Amino acid sequence: MKRTVRVCAVIALVGLAQFAEAQLSRTTTKVGTTVAQFLKIGAGARSVAMGGSAAAMEGDVYSIYWNPGALARLKTPGEATFNHTQWLADFDYNYAAAGLTMDGLGTIGLSVTTLSMPEEIVRTEINPEGDGRRWSYNAFAMGLSFARSLTDRFSIGFTAKYIREGIWNMSSSGFAFDIGTIYTTTFNDLKIGASISNFGTKMRLDGQDISFNNFPSGGQGVGPQNVQSLYKTESYDIPLQFRIGLAMDVFRMDEIRATASIDATHPNDNVEYVNSGVEVAFDEMFFGRIGYNAMMMDNAEQGLTWGAGIQYQLNNVNGIKIDYAFADYGRLNDVQYVTVSITY
Repeated sequence: MKRTVRVCAVIALVGLAQFAEAQLSRTTTKVGTTVAQFLKIGAGARSVAMGGSAAAMEGDVYSIYWNPGALARLKTPGEATFNHTQWLADFDYNYAAAGLTMDGLGTIGLSVTTLSMPEEIVRTEINPEGDGRRWSYNAFAMGLSFARSLTDRFSIGFTAKYIREGIWNMSSSGFAFDIGTIYTTTFNDLKIGASISNFGTKMRLDGQDISFNNFPSGGQGVGPQNVQSLYKTESYDIPLQFRIGLAMDVFRMDEIRATASIDATHPNDNVEYVNSGVEVAFDEMFFGRIGYNAMMMDNAEQGLTWGAGIQYQLNNVNGIKIDYAFADYGRLNDVQYVTVSITY
């Protein structure tokens, strides 16, 4: 047990040191250098309302997204959830997940993420009002997770997922893995969580729109004609993220609980940033939350987040949870999240 504590402490210290060093040394943000950006949209109204500081939070199935290691710590044997968000620019974001604890083995989970937009008219120079065709964008990811508590204080989890993006006649796909750990210390049950998300293959657009007929000899009637050719498309990384976070109950009295959390995130396509939040629970039935997203990130549109939730126990096992979150995106539209979960 002492060895496990030392390992967790070393991991936390190394992560914090690398975060600080990178924050001081990085001069470019690398914004716009990765694809599958929908993987960065936070899942779950509870976590979003707390500013996205969920690496060390436990107790619900949204751990699949933030830290699969915490999936081993579901409060009930099983949970299923659905999250809908009217995302920026009229995009629809949906996240669904389910988790089930198998006695003596661990916890398995399944998650599905989609991002889509309404169909738009295809406009060209010749037909600026439309040529009769329509185009759209859609993105999809499906993940299978497994988590297990190795001791009563240390848990680890993994997720393997398939990713696909499509725009009109073009599409790209890839595979990625998430890994996460969470450790509960003996100091007021302070929790330390760390996760790596979206470690996987590069993605490259392919489809009929890169095909064209080429006249390599310089014009029609000269040399080879109508040579079937393809435009070359590049492969790009997906948004890799390393998170390390702390969470602790900072206040408990009778039926009132206050939990504070803070995360540091190191992405491969932006500067490092910090998220933080607080959750106040009344009788573990009514919840109020507030947080702040993307601290230390210059020119960030993200900022204040807040939300509320209610949990009602139908019987000794089954229950229902409804959560709401509001996220301020500055000059862009505000984003609102609604989550409905069933425990069983």
